[in-house]
Amino acid sequence: MAAVRDPEATKARIFAAATAEFAAHGIAGARVDRIAREAKANKQLIYAYFGDKAELFAQVLEHALLELASAVPVDADDPDCYVDRLMAYHRANPELVRLLLWEGLEYGNGEIPHEAARRARYDAKAEAFAAAQEKGRVDAALPPRHLLFMLSALAGWATAVPQFRRLLVGGTEDDLAGLRESVRTAAGRITRPAGERESEPEPGAAG
Repeated sequence: MAAVRDPEATKARIFAAATAEFAAHGIAGARVDRIAREAKANKQLIYAYFGDKAELFAQVLEHALLELASAVPVDADDPDCYVDRLMAYHRANPELVRLLLWEGLEYGNGEIPHEAARRARYDAKAEAFAAAQEKGRVDAALPPRHLLFMLSALAGWATAVPQFRRLLVGGTEDDLAGLRESVRTAAGRITRPAGERESEPEPGAAG
C-alpha cells in the first residue's frame, strides 16, 4: 500500500530544516537542495508550497516570531520578568536571533516581506507598555516604543554576539546566570517608576 501523504507533516519538516539552514547561512547562502534533503522532501514541492527562497525565509522567520509570541507573551506590567523570560527563550532558541540578524543584513533599512503584519504585532506590544505607563506600573520617562526596543536589545544581545559575551563576561554557566540576573536588574531599574527607584538603597550601601 502506498504511503499516505501528510502535507502538514511535510511542511513541519521543511520549516525545521529551513530554520536550521537559514540560521546558519542566511538567505543568500542557504541551499534549497540541502533543505529538501534534510526534510526528506522533494525540492520542487518546496517551491510549490513556498514560492522562491526569499519567501521561504520570510515564512520561516514569521513562524519563529509567532512561536516566540506564544511562548513569551508580552507582560508590560512586569517588565523585568518579561525580559528575563525573553533572554531565557533566546538562549534556548538562538535561531530566531540569527534569523533576524540575517534579515537585517539582507534588507537593511528597506521594507521587509509581510511588514504590515510584523508592524501590527510590534504596535500591540508598544501599546501594552504605553498602557502600563498610564497606570503608573512603568516609568513614563521614555517613549514606550523606545523602551520596548531597549528591553528587546537587552534580552537578545547575549545570543546575538556570543563571542563578545564570552570575552567580556565569561562562558561558564555561572557567568551566564550572573549576566541574566544583571540584565533583569537593569530592566527593572529602567522601567520602575521614579518614586520606587528613589526608595531603593544604593548598591553597596551599609545596611
